[in-house]
This record gives sequence, C-alpha cells and structure tokens, in this order.
Amino acid sequence: MKRRNLISDINVVPYIDVMLVLLVIFMISAPLMVQGIQVNLPEATSEALPVKNNEPLIVSIKEDGALFLEADSTKNNALNLKDLNNAVTKIFEANPGLQVVIRGDGQVKYERVMTVMAELQRAGAQDIGLISQPIPVEK
Repeated sequence: MKRRNLISDINVVPYIDVMLVLLVIFMISAPLMVQGIQVNLPEATSEALPVKNNEPLIVSIKEDGALFLEADSTKNNALNLKDLNNAVTKIFEANPGLQVVIRGDGQVKYERVMTVMAELQRAGAQDIGLISQPIPVEK
C-alpha cells in the first residue's frame, strides 16, 4: 500500500480576500466616524499644537454661536456660557492639566470666540488652542 504525502501548504487566498473586504469597509466608514458637532472649520497654515498624553477637551461653536462641549455628559446639548463654565470646572477638578481646543465655525464672530476663551480661562483652563482645517496643497 502506497502512502500519501500530506501537503502542508496553507491556502492564503481566502485570507487575502477577507483582508481586502475589511480594508474597503474601514476606508468607507472612517470618514463617517467623525464625532461631534458639524462645523465648517476655517483654513489656516499653522503648526500643530503638541498633543499631551490624554485627549484634549473639545468645545465646538456653531455658525449661530451655539456652544457644545464634547464630553460624555454634555454631548450634542447646546450650552450657555454659565453651563459651559460649570461643566468645564467639574472636568478640571478631576483632571487639572487638561488641554482645551476650540472648534469654531469659520463664520462665527471673533467676539464670540474670545468670550468663550475668557470663560474657559475663568473655569481653570491654562492651555487653550484653536482647531483649523489645513489649506489644501495645489500641485
């Protein structure tokens, strides 16, 4: 009786197919996963702020001046300046050195941005930055 030799090769074609399908799914879904309030960021050429160990606290300002704090307890709820101050103060009591960034719509009045920055400083923010959209490079 003749003995059959076992083939020890792994057929990797199905694994490559699965990997490519997953890649396409993630490429399509990644841009849709942008969290937070939809604002049209202004374009600017500037150096990125150094990011510290933890995620920064994000304050969004819509075109109409409505304020949103990107935290679990206040997400998607418009806040006034007093509510923003109270929420940020509580967050800074738990995490004092937290970095704060403002996502302001390009059409928001400068006065509104300055008022929000002053309120954040009153609440204890030491490190405040502004988020902008990079200017596309033309080729």
